[in-house]
Amino acid sequence: RKLEMKTDDQASVTVTITPIDISSQSKEWKFNVLMDTHSVELDQDMTQIAVLVDDQGKEYKPLNWEGGEAGGHHREGVLVFNAIQPMPKSFEIKIKDIGSIPERSFKWDLK
Repeated sequence: RKLEMKTDDQASVTVTITPIDISSQSKEWKFNVLMDTHSVELDQDMTQIAVLVDDQGKEYKPLNWEGGEAGGHHREGVLVFNAIQPMPKSFEIKIKDIGSIPERSFKWDLK
């Protein structure tokens, strides 16, 4: 099933996350991440600053970041996580410290 894109636009950085492959059959959950700015260096280690959180509050670290190298003002890639089993009712991705924002949250309901 297709989940909608979520955007967080704060502190002159726009972060857009689109779930790619979220289902009970998937071994991995993948999210396309797009970051755009005109003022901040996008040099974060994405596997260190992003977590997937299930509806029980359990956190999952990314397995991998497939995409743009650190740096620059435009960066795109795919965050890969182990699939959450069993399927939660909802989940969110939290990303820390991009721009001056301590934490950005992107939440989806699966009901």
